[in-house]
Amino acid sequence: MLSELRIVISMALFRILAGTLEITAALLMLKYAKVDTAIKINAVLGLIGPTILILVNTLGLIGLANQIPLQKILIVAIGVALIFLGTR
Repeated sequence: MLSELRIVISMALFRILAGTLEITAALLMLKYAKVDTAIKINAVLGLIGPTILILVNTLGLIGLANQIPLQKILIVAIGVALIFLGTR
């Protein structure tokens, strides 16, 4: 089992990566200054964002696996799934 600090560091690094991608995308939108290009860049972000969310939540659930009963972990996992269903 991974140590708790290692999991938190991994979660933070994924979030830093996501933030860096968001800022880079914003700068690219400004550089190209075209609506059609900005929409394409935004579409790529729309794919990356949920992937990062799933990865970070999975790491968090792995870290909590031995501290929280299985029933509560399943409730959190269902909650994450409902977020994705609600944003479709």
